[in-house]
Amino acid sequence: MSTPECPKQFIDVMGCGRTLIQLTADRFTDVCPPENIWVVTSAKYTAIVKEQLPDIPESNILAEPCMRNTAPCIAYVSWKIKVKYPNANIVVTPSDQLVINTTEFQRVIKRALAFTENSDAIVTLGIKPNRPETGYGYIAAGEEMETSKEICRVDAFREKPDKATAEKYLAAGNYLWNAGIFVWNVKTISAALRVYAPEIAEIFDKIYTDFYTERETESINRCFPDCENISIDYAVMENAEEIYVMPAEFGWSDLGTWGALRGLMPQDDFGNASVGTVKMVESTNCMVHVPQEKRVVIQGLDGYIVAEKDNTLLICRMEEEQRIKEFSAE
Repeated sequence: MSTPECPKQFIDVMGCGRTLIQLTADRFTDVCPPENIWVVTSAKYTAIVKEQLPDIPESNILAEPCMRNTAPCIAYVSWKIKVKYPNANIVVTPSDQLVINTTEFQRVIKRALAFTENSDAIVTLGIKPNRPETGYGYIAAGEEMETSKEICRVDAFREKPDKATAEKYLAAGNYLWNAGIFVWNVKTISAALRVYAPEIAEIFDKIYTDFYTERETESINRCFPDCENISIDYAVMENAEEIYVMPAEFGWSDLGTWGALRGLMPQDDFGNASVGTVKMVESTNCMVHVPQEKRVVIQGLDGYIVAEKDNTLLICRMEEEQRIKEFSAE
């Protein structure tokens, strides 16, 4: 369903009438007003962002002229925000994740913001795992802070593990999924990038005086491609000293797989989850996602994905879904 022309953040994956990026903005309703939400995206997606998030000021939609991973992306928005808001407290979140318990999400975010508001701490959210997942990176949480309950020092970041290692992480009890959600003060992240990614910081120092002027677009288009293609995890998180993690449980998934979606959706008595007008007959443990205008009857399947988008139909065993890209390329 997710294509280069329309990535998953712009799709109503849940069949609820809201796309993932709209749901992301929705869950910040009680955290900040729409004018304090910023979106950094590829230049080719700015029109669809404006269409799907009409309450966000157009000037808050920042267009990247090319892909350079999350460190330049975060530097871009941070340098622009601090021109007008030098004491801003910032949450960075992907736009294509799902959160089921919005109330708990907001509580956790507000707790982390209170911790970073007047400190030089960097906080990342760690999701308490409920299975030995091999598709996520992990964070090893250390002892809880005496002065700030629920927030722990980070002992280590771990790459995506194999199944045996993931099982050890789950058994250890202090390993959390890395959700890629960060909380920090704009001064903190600017200082960290100067220390750990000085070349990126230097590029945005050059652009800084052009923000909010007629020179901004030309300056971004000229200088942004010079940024190193590197994630914020490699550039800062694995190197900085004042790194903390807040363990959280709010029904989170990055929706990287159909199995992940099925696990978060309501299921019938036979383990089937569906979006659209679907009748399941003598079928178990399936995930079905079809357009609302289609009527679908499925009989006799166990553990299958059935999905349709733009007249392309996928029928695939759930256990083989990691091969979907391989099937698409053939």
